[in-house]
Amino acid sequence: MKRVHTDDAPAAIGPYSQAIRIDGWLFTSGQVGIDPATAELVDDAFEPQARQVMANLGRVLAKAGCSFGDVVKATVYVTDMADFPTLNAIYGEAMGDHRPSRSTVEVAGLPKGAKVEVDLVARIP
Repeated sequence: MKRVHTDDAPAAIGPYSQAIRIDGWLFTSGQVGIDPATAELVDDAFEPQARQVMANLGRVLAKAGCSFGDVVKATVYVTDMADFPTLNAIYGEAMGDHRPSRSTVEVAGLPKGAKVEVDLVARIP
């Protein structure tokens, strides 16, 4: 098991790793819309947070030698299911034509008051 860390994505805000590599797989921790430079949410609105989430995940994937095309499973947590269409648009931009399996769950709250969190499982090429 190997920890993955990049300074291009937010540092963990607890006792966990940005991602773990094991046996050809990558398991990312959940990312919220934190700007790595400030360690704060990029905005109070859903769209900028969702864009930052996908950017952060892209950087963690890249550090492990992966891309969104290697993702096999995504789990998405939102605090308001009304944001689902916006989520789909931003998520679709990041994934392109790739369509991994995905679950989306509405939750009561997320770290730092975030509106969206996403974690991924990817196959390392």
